[in-house]
Amino acid sequence: MNTPAAIAASSSSGRLEKTHLRLGFVALSDAAPLVAAKLLEFGHAHGLTLELSRQPSWAAVRDKLLSGDLDAAHALYGLVYGVQLGLGGPQTDMAVLMVLNRNGQAVTLSNRLADALAEYRTLPKALATLGRKPVFAQTFPTGTHAMWLDYWLASQGVDPLRDIESVVIPPPQMVAALADDKLDGLCVGEPWNALAEAQRVGRTVAYTSEVWPDHPEKVLACRRAFVDANPHATRALVQTMLEACRWLDGAEHREDIARWLARPDYIGIDETLIAARLGADVAGFATVTPRSLPVRFFDDGAVNYPHPFEGAWFLTQFERWGMIDACTDYAQIAARINQTQLYREAAARVNVALPGEDVTQVLIDGEVWGSGTPSAGYARRFVIRR
Repeated sequence: MNTPAAIAASSSSGRLEKTHLRLGFVALSDAAPLVAAKLLEFGHAHGLTLELSRQPSWAAVRDKLLSGDLDAAHALYGLVYGVQLGLGGPQTDMAVLMVLNRNGQAVTLSNRLADALAEYRTLPKALATLGRKPVFAQTFPTGTHAMWLDYWLASQGVDPLRDIESVVIPPPQMVAALADDKLDGLCVGEPWNALAEAQRVGRTVAYTSEVWPDHPEKVLACRRAFVDANPHATRALVQTMLEACRWLDGAEHREDIARWLARPDYIGIDETLIAARLGADVAGFATVTPRSLPVRFFDDGAVNYPHPFEGAWFLTQFERWGMIDACTDYAQIAARINQTQLYREAAARVNVALPGEDVTQVLIDGEVWGSGTPSAGYARRFVIRR
């Protein structure tokens, strides 16, 4: 039967090995590309039908990717690299297909600790007022939130390995834990920081875009074996997600996606809290503070290219915090994981420009990371480290 999907599947780009793909996500605002792709059926033009499967935690995303229950997923950048190295679970060759968003995460403190920080102006002095070891939550040991939290704490003179207790809590459970006085602080993606403020159980004190301006955050990830077995379907999936990211760039579409994300099947909270920190104009809510950068999904393709040097940064931080021994081949590891050639082919098919590869950023502590920064020895630059 010559349906549009069948025609697309047998197009000049090659017959798709699979046309029904099951994608995992966690209840976060930056799952927006997957939700938009599904609800607007961007996949149909590329021969794909998408099925979304909400997961309760990042550990569940990892496990279902590895078991094959999920074909691909919205995933923490650092999670993918951790699985590649066999950290905290079985080693499996992984693939980063594209970056789904930049920015959009934050650090929120309990009201008590936020008040102390406002009074004493330094985090170490504020933490001392607790009279015990503080408890901070992140979402996965090798994930982005763990890395942002540790980097931010260290930049404030706090040793995350010795001065605090770090616990893992799935994003949707963060606010309840803060409300129950089980946490002194947390690092998580939106809309959970916004919800903590709305419920008056905590205050956002730092944004991850202050740690690394326009940092990569969630990625579209799968097992490398899936790419090898389904190269055409994988490329079609990247094309689909690029179409969704491009659609999200329209300012008028941020309110639409916030309304959809608010549905019980996706996030299930007040859409105004989602919309405000997605950059939509919501009365009574600050969309972008002077200290934060907006969450970005496309920006003419500048968001989405999976630069290997960005992935290598996570390896330097794994070394910094004692998760791995120092080695000299971080760039080669990142180049194997990040599927740049597949991305280039997909981008060309949907007329998405490739960004320049000469990129440098200054992080919150003054350290520089960029495409030309040697990764060997980088972790040893830091005074606070394992």
